[in-house]
Amino acid sequence: MNESEGLRYRRQHAPRVITDELPEHRHKGSGTYSGKVFQVTLLSLGGFLLLPVLIITLILESPIQPEVFSLKEPPLMKGCWEPNLKLREAQRLFEDQITGPESIANIGDVIFTGTADGKILKLIGRRIHTVTRLGKPPCGSRDDEPSCGRPLGIRVGPNGTLFVADAYLGLFEVNPSTGEATRLVKGGQVVGSRRLAFINDVAVTQDGKKVYFTDSSSRWQRRDYLNLIMEATADGRVLEYDTETKELTVVMENLRFPNGIQLLPDEESVLVAETTMARIRRVHVAGLNKGGMDTFMDNLPGFPDNIRPSSTGGYWVVMSAVRPNPGFSMLDFLSQRPWLKKLIFKLFSQEVLMKFVPRYSLVAELHDGGVCTRSFHDPSGLVVAYVSEAHEHDGSLYLGSFRSPYIAKLDLRKV
Repeated sequence: MNESEGLRYRRQHAPRVITDELPEHRHKGSGTYSGKVFQVTLLSLGGFLLLPVLIITLILESPIQPEVFSLKEPPLMKGCWEPNLKLREAQRLFEDQITGPESIANIGDVIFTGTADGKILKLIGRRIHTVTRLGKPPCGSRDDEPSCGRPLGIRVGPNGTLFVADAYLGLFEVNPSTGEATRLVKGGQVVGSRRLAFINDVAVTQDGKKVYFTDSSSRWQRRDYLNLIMEATADGRVLEYDTETKELTVVMENLRFPNGIQLLPDEESVLVAETTMARIRRVHVAGLNKGGMDTFMDNLPGFPDNIRPSSTGGYWVVMSAVRPNPGFSMLDFLSQRPWLKKLIFKLFSQEVLMKFVPRYSLVAELHDGGVCTRSFHDPSGLVVAYVSEAHEHDGSLYLGSFRSPYIAKLDLRKV
C-alpha cells in the first residue's frame, strides 16, 4: 500500500467529533411537540367547559331588563360613618322563635311585629302571642308568599289600632286585642294604570285620616326584591289613602325602589328611602309644595331600608348593605354595566346571589339637612344581620330584620 492509499483510508475512517448540539436539538423538538399537545388539550377542555355557558348566554332570556344609572362615589367611611362594633353589643330576643321581623311597633311595653310566616305577633316579656294571620297557610316557601302574605311596615294609629302594609295582600287596619283585620287597600289592584305589586312601608297621620305607603314596584313582587334592585327601573310610587273618603291616590311616582317612609312633624312631607339610589327623598304630600319632591340626603354609604323617628328629633335609618369607601361596592360597579347584570341573572338564581352579598349592618341617626350625628355598625353581621328597621322605645333600639330569626335590642345608654 503506497502513501496516497493510506491517506485515503485514514480520511474515510477519521474519528468524528461528538458534540451536544444534535441531542439538544432533538430535545427541543420533543418539548415543542409536547407543549403543543398540552395547549390543544387545554383549549379543547376549556372550550368544552365554556360551551354550555355560551349556549346558556345566547339562548336563555334574562329575567331582568336593567337600566343604566349613575351613583356618585360613596362617601368616605370616616367621621360619623367611621366603622365600629357597637351593634355587637345588642342582645338577641326570641332567637329561633320568629323569622323575618321586618318592622316593629309598640303600645306601652308590648311589642308588635310581622313575620315571614304571614303573622302579626304580640311580644310580651318572653311570651309570643299571635294577633292575627292576614293570609292563608301553607307558609315558608317562596311560592307560598303571595297567598300566605308578608307583613312588612307596621305602625300604631291614634286609636290604638295597627296599620300594616302586607307586600302582597294590601294595607290593613288590625285590632291588636281581638285580631280583627280590616283591609283598606287590596294588593294587586291597578291604581293609576299600574299594579300594586310590592306594598312595602306605611306611615299614618296623628289624626288617622291619612295613610301613606310605598309601592316599591309595579313589576316585581317582594320575593323578587333582588331582581328589582338589579333592574333599577323607576316604577315605584308613594300613595295616599284617605280613611274617611276611602279614596286612594298616587302622590309621587317614578322612584327607584321606594322603601321606608316616615312623616315629618308638620305632616306636609314624608321621607322616603329610595333604596336603589342610596338616598332619601322628601315628598311633599300637603301644603303649598304638594306634589313636589327634593332630596333630604344624597349618596349614603349604604342602601337604606326603613326610617323611624329618634328621641332627639332625628331619624333612624338602617342599611343592610354598604358601599365601602375605601373598598369595593359590587352594586355601584354593576350600575353602569347592564349587560353584566343580565349575564349574572342568566347563570345564577336570587338565592345563590344572596350568598355573595356581604353581611354588613349599619344603623345611623340623621337630622335635618342630611346631617349624620351617630352610627352603629356590625361589619360582618355577627350579632345583627340583615337589619331592616331601628325602632326606638324606652332608651333602646329594637332592630328588625327581613330574614334573621330574631329581634335585636341595643341599649342606647351603653353605646
